[in-house]
Amino acid sequence: MARTRTRASVRPRTRTGPRVRTRTCLAGAAAFALLTLTGCGAADMTQQASPYANARGSKTVTLSVQSWVGAQANVAVVTYLLEHELDYRVDTVQVDEIPAWDALSQGRVDAILEDWGHPDQERRYVADKKTITPGGDLGVTGHIGWFVPTYFAEQHPDVTDWHNLNKYADQLRTSESGGKGQLMDGSPSYVTNDTALVDSLDLDYQVVFAGSEAAQITQIKQFAKEKKPFLSYWYKPQWLFEKVPMTEVELPAYQEGCDADPKKVACAYPNTPLQKFLNADFERKGGSAATLVKNFSWTTEQQNDVALMIADQGLSPEAAAEKWVKANEPTWRKWLRGA
Repeated sequence: MARTRTRASVRPRTRTGPRVRTRTCLAGAAAFALLTLTGCGAADMTQQASPYANARGSKTVTLSVQSWVGAQANVAVVTYLLEHELDYRVDTVQVDEIPAWDALSQGRVDAILEDWGHPDQERRYVADKKTITPGGDLGVTGHIGWFVPTYFAEQHPDVTDWHNLNKYADQLRTSESGGKGQLMDGSPSYVTNDTALVDSLDLDYQVVFAGSEAAQITQIKQFAKEKKPFLSYWYKPQWLFEKVPMTEVELPAYQEGCDADPKKVACAYPNTPLQKFLNADFERKGGSAATLVKNFSWTTEQQNDVALMIADQGLSPEAAAEKWVKANEPTWRKWLRGA
């Protein structure tokens, strides 16, 4: 969802959009020549890379794809257009958010299509080394927060104020939370502020990791099916809100710098306009592929449409992209201008 989604790894602090998240390894699809990496999302990209990355004299592109489904939707649509409209061969590589910056700098991948905000990496690679170039806004604003199911918020309206969370800790306790209320997070690889928030706000809760975005979605759906209460780190954009309505818990308001010390964070996550980044050589020499990547910008609703087809309707990324592309030609034709 640096989704710290601060999905969050949200993002800015990182979705990790939405922090650094690596959810589950992607299944290969016809549109994706997916490179298999050791240790899902945790590969050492200084040693491994796509054979097509930064290839000279050939129409090939390598895209970094994060494990959350919104990022998969971006890559699916751009891949489809590169292959079917511009006649490129596309390879995708899944890697955690921070290593992805290293891979991008080294030319082992050509572009990242959804970054949730990594200011340290931007300073290092964009400002200082100049090996990475900003690719512009994705058009989607990421937001991370704590959410409860709307059915529980309607029964207990005051639960949406963090001051009252301890009142409901017993109801939100699980077998994994050690006698405290459970705050459910996704993957341990997400960079989140949640442990610091629990400590700083003196909350009687334990952060419990589901293990991946997919596992977290499964758990949320199960809770909702049984109408059980839950408190979860979650992020927007995310298609699951269409299936399980959730209401955000109001945390202390975000102010610039309030999350500067990751061990003492006591404020909400910021809203993060999601960004694209390109390898500097690819930006200069990538021709129509680089132009398409820079022009690619869509809405939260459009991303969710494709994500829903992949994650909920069971379409492959390629099939979802094809369906969306056929229904939205006026939108993507603009991205091809100058390509």
